[in-house]
Amino acid sequence: METQTPYVDIRIQPTPNPNAWKFILDRPVLLEGKAGFTAGESVSHLPLIESLMQIRGVKQVHLFQNVITLTHQFDEDPEDVQAQARSVIETRLPLHKPDFNKETQKKVSRDHLPEDLRKIEEILDRTVRPGLQGDGGDLTITKYEDNKLYVFYEGACGTCPSSTTGTLMAIEGILRDEFNPQIEVFPI
Repeated sequence: METQTPYVDIRIQPTPNPNAWKFILDRPVLLEGKAGFTAGESVSHLPLIESLMQIRGVKQVHLFQNVITLTHQFDEDPEDVQAQARSVIETRLPLHKPDFNKETQKKVSRDHLPEDLRKIEEILDRTVRPGLQGDGGDLTITKYEDNKLYVFYEGACGTCPSSTTGTLMAIEGILRDEFNPQIEVFPI
């Protein structure tokens, strides 16, 4: 007897990155935090992610709450990538466990961070991250020293043309207004 895959509601939305698409589902794909995977990374323990990464041209898969963001090579046909991704999500989602990172993902604790980094993280959480996450991306601080902040863009933000221009200038402006007028922000 053949079992039927439960229906999943999937809405596809563009992001500011012309090579990234958000697949918004009617159920969570991740219960806590965020997770990102890039081409070549071993994901055999995650059938949904592994199948998405096998779509020709897919470079990155980013998960956040009920959103899967796919970033693909610029020369791939977006409609083809979307159709294949929809099919993969519909068939592989029943095998996916949204708590897969519970053991490996540590609760984000910033208690160990210096006071200046905690303040920067709080400002970014309040002002910048909601917009980036709404567009299928995020950022991580990699280093802060000598008034220089280095950030790593994730998900759709990773290859978005505006991440190194307008978005970066906005982040720098907000941090100059709310934290330190001398701060400079650099992408890595």
